[in-house]
Amino acid sequence: MSDIAEESPVEQTLTIARLGARGDGLTEGGLAVPGALPGERVRVRVRRGDRVGTLVAVEEASPERIAPFCPYFSACGGCAVQHLAPGPYAAWKRGIVASALAQARIETDLRPLLDARGAGRRRITLHVREIEGRAEAGLMAARSHALVAIDHCPITVPALHRAPAVAQALAAPLGHGRKPLDVAATATVTGLDIDIRGHGTVSEGVRGVLTRLAGELDLARLSIHGDVVVERRPPAVGEGPTRRVPPPGGFLQATQAGEAALTALVLEAMDEGKAKVRRVGDLFCGSGPFALALAAGGREVHAVEGEAAAITSLTRAYRAGAGFARITAEARDLFRRPLLGPELDALDAVVFDPPRAGAEAQARRIAESKVPLVVGVACDPGTFARDAATLIAGGYQLERVTPVDQFAWSAHVELVGVFRKAARKPAGRTLRRPR
Repeated sequence: MSDIAEESPVEQTLTIARLGARGDGLTEGGLAVPGALPGERVRVRVRRGDRVGTLVAVEEASPERIAPFCPYFSACGGCAVQHLAPGPYAAWKRGIVASALAQARIETDLRPLLDARGAGRRRITLHVREIEGRAEAGLMAARSHALVAIDHCPITVPALHRAPAVAQALAAPLGHGRKPLDVAATATVTGLDIDIRGHGTVSEGVRGVLTRLAGELDLARLSIHGDVVVERRPPAVGEGPTRRVPPPGGFLQATQAGEAALTALVLEAMDEGKAKVRRVGDLFCGSGPFALALAAGGREVHAVEGEAAAITSLTRAYRAGAGFARITAEARDLFRRPLLGPELDALDAVVFDPPRAGAEAQARRIAESKVPLVVGVACDPGTFARDAATLIAGGYQLERVTPVDQFAWSAHVELVGVFRKAARKPAGRTLRRPR
């Protein structure tokens, strides 16, 4: 019986042609080799019919290869290209955006990659599993559900380096990982904010134990599936006017520097052009970093977000602050109920920052509107290009796109695009010459 799936893998020596969008080296035939770089001759183990091979050895290394700094690199599935020198790395990251725009046949001014890694990522989701009778915390291996236990993640801010130990300690009253747990840890101004998922409802006795552990571990807040067990200090994030307390497990930009860079690009677009931007719609606003920054600059903002808890966070930050222009906030599912023409036409500008699925329904309504300025913030170049094509078909010009790198060494890249709609000239009256 000779089934291809049962064949033993064989080793081959291959040449890598280019770097793929996921950070894998790709041969001319399209075989993906994680850890390989363009121009290298590598020995690869591969099973016939597979599209991904295993790197066995680098026989001829690229001059662009450098030593990765993380001891878990290539085992953990988080980072893809720590072995690539900074210059080629920036070109590769920018190229991901360029490729997505080219596939949508969009030409624009594509700016250089903006480094926004800052001091490191301020949030991480750890997985806790029982291994050999004890709870281990770590990250998943590449293309696998196997756990890679870690001491700490070097790409996070120092405050998160103790997160694996914290996750292990919190797993004890929850079964030591026998039931798989996901522990989301966020570094905030006032301490770690922890949200545990995968366990479900716990008894009052277990809540009591978790409350005690939160004190011993000096956590700011501890929650289970968004249900707060104890809040010892409000876990604040952001700087200056954008400081706020996001809901447990709520969305947050990966780095503080990334949030600051994206906000600066949004504000820059608002300050350009002849027409003054007085009223802005902030769509998919999350807990409101853009809305708060815009209002701090004197602009009225209508903020819309599907998650009611995020709107509550924004509203509290707005009421607690001083010197803001007016902010109105609305909990609304923009995928099912996008803002329509009359609502949009009352605005001078729109900012939208959707999840990876993009803003397809809302982009169609914006394309039909009279809003003169639109700023698109995205974490997926492909869905951004799709939505950009919709806006362009509706009469907008994509003036520029700036790639922003806050997910350093991974294949993920943020971007900010600035769109303007040309003002329509009023129809003139045709005069006839007298005979």
